[in-house]
Amino acid sequence: MLQQIQNEIFDMGNKIIIANEMSLEAIISGDTKIFPKAKSQLNNISHQSDKIDNLILKALALHQPEARDLRAMVSYLKITNEILRAGTNTKNFIKNFSKSLHTELDFENIFEFCIPLQKTSIEAIKTSINMIKIDDISNIESSYQKVMVEESKTDDLYAMIEKNLLKKLSSEVELSKDYLDVLSSLRKLDKVSDRAASIANLLVFAAVGGELHQA
Repeated sequence: MLQQIQNEIFDMGNKIIIANEMSLEAIISGDTKIFPKAKSQLNNISHQSDKIDNLILKALALHQPEARDLRAMVSYLKITNEILRAGTNTKNFIKNFSKSLHTELDFENIFEFCIPLQKTSIEAIKTSINMIKIDDISNIESSYQKVMVEESKTDDLYAMIEKNLLKKLSSEVELSKDYLDVLSSLRKLDKVSDRAASIANLLVFAAVGGELHQA
């Protein structure tokens, strides 16, 4: 049953990855028709989360898992929530950023920063989800370090975007709401990376134990 739970979580996480990769493709190609397709990847993700949680509770009720398996079950219960939150952040990004593309903002300047931001965010969530399939502790720990690096990059990139857009906002007051909307939507990508860090932390706990910390 543990393998089934892992597979379900991996599949759920991959939907977040695919949705983000498709929205990145929409931005790079300029094909806004891809945005709704990206968003549709996240349909029924809440239902899938409930299904996984029920499987975990059933496994806990019917079996007596040993220490590592018990840690894994506890971690997985929390991980489904983190993936669900990453899905919500991704949906909000797609919805709001695609709307902003119809405004008169200087998107050439915005794309210079937001494309690298989304790439690092995708790398963070992809690495953390792939950790679910890793058994070797040294590989888990090296993947964890990679997630932390990518999460730090997204923080730095978002800080650069924030500084740049606030400067634009002060010189183009008439577009201030539009700039703030873009900034708010890009913050969702930073939050996806934060959720990836939490997932990585939980998977390290599942593998090696210690104190449970979430990013």
